[in-house]
Amino acid sequence: MPETQPGPDLTPAATQVIRLLDGVREEHLTAPTPCVGLTVGALLEHFLGLTQAFTDAARKVPPPPDAPAGGAPTDVELNPEWRALLPKQLGELAQAWRDPAAWAGEATADGVTMPAEVMGVVALDELVLHGWDLARATGQNFACDEASAGAVLGFTQMSAAPEFADSRDGLFGPVVEVPADAPPFVRALGLSGRDPAWTP
Repeated sequence: MPETQPGPDLTPAATQVIRLLDGVREEHLTAPTPCVGLTVGALLEHFLGLTQAFTDAARKVPPPPDAPAGGAPTDVELNPEWRALLPKQLGELAQAWRDPAAWAGEATADGVTMPAEVMGVVALDELVLHGWDLARATGQNFACDEASAGAVLGFTQMSAAPEFADSRDGLFGPVVEVPADAPPFVRALGLSGRDPAWTP
């Protein structure tokens, strides 16, 4: 029998983002996103970087010594080949985390080393939340599957705890209050500092 994948499946979230790419028009690239200061073009460039970084993390490939650290770039020019590169990299990312070995030991991405089982959830969190950002900014719908919503809610709940205030800075904005009985994904959006009602 094949080994059971110990962490969440990134495939549904990656598939959602791939679907959204077809709806991104040229005029969207300079439009704002729910991430303050980040245009759609900058968000797409961030996707290019994060998909490669988290794929390498799953495969236990050390990051290059000159790899940039930090959050999403705001002033980096979007790779003109993004329409061809992003679907490929998103597929590779999901496939890399389907390997049970990806979830074992430690993993490093964006200059941070942590248990691989946590890193995989961070990768999913990036796909889901930034997928929603992209959908909102381009007037599309983002469907988050139940398993992904639960995993991201758990991660954002942890990040909102007082003892994680320092590590939250630069990752998420201030918590946005949403109804306590809101669906898990809506609650996750609020905990990540996103307004579920945001529009361009």
